[in-house]
Amino acid sequence: MPAPQCSSCHAARAALRRPRSGQALCGACFCTAFEAEVLHTVQAGRLLPPGAVVAVGASGGKDSTVLAHVLRELAPRLGVSLRLVAVDEGIGGYRDAALAAVRRQAALWDLPLTVVAYADLFGGWTMDAVARSTAGSGRSRACCTFCGVLRRRALEEGARLVGATHIVTGHNADDMAETVLMNFLRGDAGRLARGGGLGSRGEGGALPRCRPLQLASQKEVVLYAHFRRLDYFSEECVYAPEAFRGHARHLLKLLEAARPSAALDLVHSAERLALAPAARPPPPGACSRCGALASRALCQACALLDGLQRGRPRLAIGKGRDEEGPPPPPRDPRSAPGPWTWGTWVAQWLSVCLWLRW
Repeated sequence: MPAPQCSSCHAARAALRRPRSGQALCGACFCTAFEAEVLHTVQAGRLLPPGAVVAVGASGGKDSTVLAHVLRELAPRLGVSLRLVAVDEGIGGYRDAALAAVRRQAALWDLPLTVVAYADLFGGWTMDAVARSTAGSGRSRACCTFCGVLRRRALEEGARLVGATHIVTGHNADDMAETVLMNFLRGDAGRLARGGGLGSRGEGGALPRCRPLQLASQKEVVLYAHFRRLDYFSEECVYAPEAFRGHARHLLKLLEAARPSAALDLVHSAERLALAPAARPPPPGACSRCGALASRALCQACALLDGLQRGRPRLAIGKGRDEEGPPPPPRDPRSAPGPWTWGTWVAQWLSVCLWLRW
């Protein structure tokens, strides 16, 4: 059966049917529509004011590559200038190839590129060194948590280095939905309440951040990269298979099979969440060591590094734990809940499904 005509230009044959709307479009019309939607997201959300110097977090992967390409196309209409900022986490056999893709993109698009490295910013610590340090502590599965915190700090430092006024990252709707699910399953109400919106305004001297692709599905990001023939790095990080995010991703795929709009529903649900006054976290202050925004005496990055330096990474990671104090006392098995079982997972699954339905 021949492909239908494009429902936009009515001239070319349709190359795809949009997953969200079902609209049949040719490749050129799809790319035009995708760029128009990103432009609307930026303008409606007032994410990037005219004259902004924008640091694009460039990893070499599909999301950051599509983001950089789209913003380069839209820059004259937005009145912004772009700088690529890449982070070298120090992951052997992985990051070098990804950085090579970023350098090719920078040369092709004539965009300035700055690379900042964990080893230079964090006293010689790389992700490979972190993985070795946590291997016997029971925290080796948390490499992505360490990396996420340190990467955020490194991107902030790189953006300041190039004189940026704003930071943009390539998180898409699937990424954000996974984050919402992870925070929900961990019972992290504080992060759930902070996860809404298209970015942060830049409290406490931090640079404003935004996610222009937050309403775009991963499928459409891949399709845009395909039709624009973009060169990007597609291998998964060597530490990713052990991350908790993989379980949230699998759960999201199951939800999308039953409800195709599940990812966007989760994103929009996070925007509407609000905490009761008694449950709200205290207003953030300044880290006593580096001056960055922090909800405790030490910011997350300094707490993680402090634990690594002391050889006690377990004290430097976790929700609601005092980094400087002793570990909490053992729980009474008669009153405290035991380890998670399949029954617990089923209960959480039903909770999520009911939440999405409402």
